[in-house]
Amino acid sequence: MTAGEAALLLFSTFGVLVFLRVPVSFALGIACLPVLLIDPRMSPFILMERTFKAYWSFILLAVPFFLLAANLMNMAGITDRLINLSKVAVGHLPGGLGHINVLVSMLFAGISGSSTADAAGIGKLLIPAMVKQGYDVRFSVAITACSSVMGVIIPPSILMVVWGGVMSVSIGALFLAGVIPGVCIAGAMMATVYAYAKVYKYPIYHRSTLRELLPAFGGAVFALLTPVIIVAGIVFGIFTPTESSVVAVIYTLIIGVVLYRTINARKFVHAVYDTGRFAAISLFCIGTASAFGNLLAYYKVPAALVEWIAAMSLGRIETGFMIAAAFLLIGLFIDAIPAIIILGTILFPVATSVGMHPVHFAIIGVISLAFGLVTPPYGLCLLIASAIGGISVVKALKDVAIVLLPMLGILTLVILLPDLILWLPRLVMPQFM
Repeated sequence: MTAGEAALLLFSTFGVLVFLRVPVSFALGIACLPVLLIDPRMSPFILMERTFKAYWSFILLAVPFFLLAANLMNMAGITDRLINLSKVAVGHLPGGLGHINVLVSMLFAGISGSSTADAAGIGKLLIPAMVKQGYDVRFSVAITACSSVMGVIIPPSILMVVWGGVMSVSIGALFLAGVIPGVCIAGAMMATVYAYAKVYKYPIYHRSTLRELLPAFGGAVFALLTPVIIVAGIVFGIFTPTESSVVAVIYTLIIGVVLYRTINARKFVHAVYDTGRFAAISLFCIGTASAFGNLLAYYKVPAALVEWIAAMSLGRIETGFMIAAAFLLIGLFIDAIPAIIILGTILFPVATSVGMHPVHFAIIGVISLAFGLVTPPYGLCLLIASAIGGISVVKALKDVAIVLLPMLGILTLVILLPDLILWLPRLVMPQFM
């Protein structure tokens, strides 16, 4: 079986299964079976062997622990304190509650590493509040969903942990490279909120005084130290990314149990249960995606793609746009983690062949896949925000498209100006760059 035949059989079977609404994690595994049955050198048992082999990775332990940390942070009332801090910081701007929504998402992203936790935790509080103050429910849902994507761009990020583990790229360097694009995306969204506020005359809060700012900052300072501890610990070699996820859980428990006294035994058990459910879905998807990706590698699909791209004589910038388009397309249909394992491993040699830095390639991929969290038919964060707002996804699409436009502009800058994102990791971690 040639590379083209194998790729056609794998992706066509997978596409049909997704169209029939088979869950992506199962569709990836089932799509492997025709190839395993047709090729006499293969056996269906390889699917099980490759799926379970994917779990023999110490770094994957970071996924459930970061999810647990995010759940505990929501239960600890950290979100409320971040909202209070954001209110005194940017509430006086036109469309104050919209700016608060964006800033809280940026701050929470630096704590949780999960966009879905961001959309659920912040959405439950801010979408009803925005609607009550006269904001259009469609805009409220759109800005909440779109701002939540910063959860996987601003460090710590679960996607970056998986990416670094799969492709042997420094996770500390990835974390540092995500800082500037994440802040730029937050700025672009706040500019969009400002424009909306001017057009629709959305309300503002009064300008806070220093006397109001200091207590708000003091109430959130322990939460704000979380990304500093995690990122600094990884960058300076104090602990590994997996150990950092455990540190995040322990630190959150200290905040919630000892300092804020908002987490009890019952809430902790509930957080562990929720984490187990969501982590099982993610990890099962990683297993079947790894089996799918191994078959692609076995039939030399990535090598064939590199030869095809080389024949087109594309430069680094053109290849960057092609890579972004591929991730944006696959992000419409499947979760980001299996997309990294399947498409990321295929495109990695393509990026290398044109001299693209592995960290630059990773950030293009992560940002592109983050858009898939708010674009149908997958659009998990958009689904969560729409459910909270009580509207259909279709009703929010126009506003989502408007909010995404400046974010696409930031992605374009990342592709055109690699030094913009590589500057910080080169400054702090030159040995890994």
